[in-house]
Amino acid sequence: MYFRILHDELSGAASYLLADLESRAAVLVDPRGVDLAVLQAMLDEHRLRLHWVLRTHEHDSHGPGEAEALRALGAPCIVHQLPSGAGAILPFGNEHCRVLLTPGHTRSCLSFLWRDRLFCGDLFAVDACPDQPGPVWPEALWESATQNIFMLPAETLLFSAHAQSGHLTSSVLEQRCSHPWFAGASRDEFLARVRTSVLTNERLNHE
Repeated sequence: MYFRILHDELSGAASYLLADLESRAAVLVDPRGVDLAVLQAMLDEHRLRLHWVLRTHEHDSHGPGEAEALRALGAPCIVHQLPSGAGAILPFGNEHCRVLLTPGHTRSCLSFLWRDRLFCGDLFAVDACPDQPGPVWPEALWESATQNIFMLPAETLLFSAHAQSGHLTSSVLEQRCSHPWFAGASRDEFLARVRTSVLTNERLNHE
């Protein structure tokens, strides 16, 4: 297997390259159009063939130029919904990713499970996304985290689309026990924490 992280220090955004070196099959998770040349160089370095472009989520601020740039990579792009005909499993070479529906940060977020690693976008980095300071659908975010992600093995590694407090990687156990919104909270307490955070951000933005 082959695994690379492409991290932009200015925005905190991260993209991930997963590959099966035996078959030369690869997947990109959350690639950015501005990184197209670098992404192609990463693929060319090991003569990799891109099978899937996986997007955990998109924002309205991502204009049509972003989608056009990603289409230039020449692989099917999975975003917003499960791919028709492929089900929840996306094969690439001898490897595969499992697609999980995890709405909340936006209304149509996806997460991608590969081996012991889950690429979950900004599901837990809820205040680190420069395009959106809080979840669009808090009730769904609670369900996605507690009834989906937290049901995975505790040692499952979680990879974010943006660095949160300088960290891109955590684990199911870490988020379950110490996340500032989820840890030790009931559903009502979680929703109250979200409302408090959103109101605080709005107040700071108007000062």
